[in-house]
Amino acid sequence: MSAKAPIFLAIDTPDLDVAKAWIQATQDYLMGFKLGLEFFLAFGSQGVKEIREITDADIFLDLKLHDIPNTVAGATRQAALLQPRFLTVHASGGKAMIAAAVNEGPKIEIAAVTVLTSLGTDDLREIGFKSSPLESAVALATLSKSAGARAIVCSPLEIAAVRQAVGPEVSIITPGVRPSAEKVSDDQQRTMDPKTAIESGANYLVIGRPITQAWALGPEAMRDRAASIASQLS
Repeated sequence: MSAKAPIFLAIDTPDLDVAKAWIQATQDYLMGFKLGLEFFLAFGSQGVKEIREITDADIFLDLKLHDIPNTVAGATRQAALLQPRFLTVHASGGKAMIAAAVNEGPKIEIAAVTVLTSLGTDDLREIGFKSSPLESAVALATLSKSAGARAIVCSPLEIAAVRQAVGPEVSIITPGVRPSAEKVSDDQQRTMDPKTAIESGANYLVIGRPITQAWALGPEAMRDRAASIASQLS
């Protein structure tokens, strides 16, 4: 491949050595790695630094910050020391909270999470949302852009509408991506294949288990799996 695919591999494991092995097996094909709550709670900032020592790929720090603006501002200042490319906050935290993160992380692309891909219409209604996942995602994306967020996280099914709402200058990152004709048993409800997601307007994809499950068969199998999925975007 002449260029790495615009995919962030979700590093969801409580074993730091396994995390490093996953990165080493796939970094030739994928542009970056998403370090989420499980990783961060297990290894903290030191774990992020250790990952930085073994790869120059982009780091997507997926902490989904959601608190009062002052607390999120302080958390963003600490996260900025780790130099991630992206840092997530919950868009539902409001405009002031998002702006606080943007102000404290000027060198980070603050990515606002709209509606989790595990939530469907009934789930949102139960929570108290009046609108559908699509309408809610668009409203939250619009609010986030106005607060200065440089990226939006939404499900694949909302990509086109969010792109229309926020324009071309804001990046769209989408989880819930599944390789064509593949079924993975997990908690994602609103999914799409990689090529269609990019064609719909996404800039970057987050993929986890469709790649990491191959680790059970060894490093070569995982490397081949990453290469196969990346090739769908070439």
